[in-house]
Amino acid sequence: MLGILGGMGPMATVDFMRKLVDATPATRDQDHPGALVLQASDIPDRTRAILGGGPDPLPAMAAGLRRLEAAGATRIAIPCNTAHHWHAALQARTALPILHIVEAVAGTLLARGYRGGSVGLLATSGTLAAGIYPERLARHGFVCVSPADQDAVMRAIRLAKAGAVAEAGLILRDQARGLIAAGCGPVVLACTEIPLALAASGENLADPLLDATEALAQACIKACDTPVRQAA
Repeated sequence: MLGILGGMGPMATVDFMRKLVDATPATRDQDHPGALVLQASDIPDRTRAILGGGPDPLPAMAAGLRRLEAAGATRIAIPCNTAHHWHAALQARTALPILHIVEAVAGTLLARGYRGGSVGLLATSGTLAAGIYPERLARHGFVCVSPADQDAVMRAIRLAKAGAVAEAGLILRDQARGLIAAGCGPVVLACTEIPLALAASGENLADPLLDATEALAQACIKACDTPVRQAA
């Protein structure tokens, strides 16, 4: 049973659920994996915490993890890139495997035939400051490149969270195209609101754009076919 620690944000969690369904090679209801969703929208802002201006979200995330565990989850997914700054701390609190979104992205990059090189990164300032992507992607030979105008990216993310997805998408489209023009092969959409906004703008989300939400959904489907790590 997949436990989804969501609410960061709510719209992105719903999008993740849709992509989870889309990623399942199902011909009937019973072919889909079971899932428990916690829409924990009370978790404090992750970027504000990383940048030093907000409360620590770890206690609220850990409480959500306990609720999913008690409800019968056997593995956990977190459809929020920035929240993965606390992945190790959360993993230390449970014997359940917590899938890592960056590892899911790395697997997708390799599956698409990329073997190192520059990767554009559209993400929150918290994700960039925490170094969540560069450290893990470097293990596979990738170098992360930030957009020309990170303030514009954050403005777009805030617009998307407020429901103005089409307006946000136009801003993000320019930043994505700038990264491609700068020589990046793939561009990772490393905030779960960004794919929603770009889709609303009419941008094609196919290669070279890589949707981290979709990569995590695909990794979850694969993980549901593997044994669950047992508690010590």
